[in-house]
Amino acid sequence: MSRIPACSRGELIRKLRKLGFAGPFPGGKHSYMKRGTYRQIIPNPHGKEISSELVKAIMRQANISADDWLAA
Repeated sequence: MSRIPACSRGELIRKLRKLGFAGPFPGGKHSYMKRGTYRQIIPNPHGKEISSELVKAIMRQANISADDWLAA
């Protein structure tokens, strides 16, 4: 797998939108984005970057390949 860099919350949202997700929508403690019936929770890093490990976990949960993520 290619190296997936850490990213800001805004960059995470932009990439997920390019990959077909809608939102973010308000949730309980965290907002979420939707693609079809799948719902992905969006983390609140409180001004910090989202770690590459968390980005990879989000990609696995949403069935997004590294190539698709890096191209978005």
